[in-house]
Amino acid sequence: MKTIQMTINESLLLQVDEVVKAEKINRSAFIREALEAALQKYKIAQLEKQHREGYARIPQKPEEAEIWLTEQVWDDETW
Repeated sequence: MKTIQMTINESLLLQVDEVVKAEKINRSAFIREALEAALQKYKIAQLEKQHREGYARIPQKPEEAEIWLTEQVWDDETW
């Protein structure tokens, strides 16, 4: 692992400290988890963007989805 130094807004640090105390973890662990979650969110956003751009370039044809219509089951009791 690499040690880094960072600047953080004091009110944000107070909020972090509240969470780490409640979760019984240290700041470093909390920040690592937050960064991992942010990176995962970014990755998903990029994949969704690529997906949208792909369908904008090559739209789905109606017949491509029609074959799945009979497979949809909506059980009102489940919802």
